[in-house]
Amino acid sequence: QVQLVESGGGLVQAGGSLRLSCAASKRTFGSYCMGWFRQAPGKEREFVAATSWSGDSTVYTDSVKGRFTISRDNAKNAVYLQMNSLKPEDTAVYYCAAGPKATMRVSDFGSWGQGTQVTVSS
Repeated sequence: QVQLVESGGGLVQAGGSLRLSCAASKRTFGSYCMGWFRQAPGKEREFVAATSWSGDSTVYTDSVKGRFTISRDNAKNAVYLQMNSLKPEDTAVYYCAAGPKATMRVSDFGSWGQGTQVTVSS
C-alpha cells in the first residue's frame, strides 16, 4: 500500500482557486493510478478526477470539467488538483487515493489519505 498525505485545503470565496497536493510515500508511486474524491457532510464519497500512472490520461466528473485539473509529478511522488472557479457546492473533505486503475469507483482505489477540508463561501 501507499501512504498518502493531502495538503492545500482551506477557506476560499466563491470564484476563487485552491491547489491541493498529495504526497506519496512509495518509490513505486509512478506505477499507480491516482484519484481525487470528495465527501460532503451527510453525503457519500464521490469521484472528482483520476489520472493514469503516466499522467497522459485523465478523467473528471461532469461537475468539475473545465474548472479542475489533475496532474502528477512522478519524480516528486506527488499528485495535484488545481481547482478554479470554485463554487459553494464544492465544499467537502477532499481525499487522494491510489490504485491499479484510473476509474471513478471508490472500490478500485486501495490506498487513501486522511483528507483535507475545502470550504467555499458564497
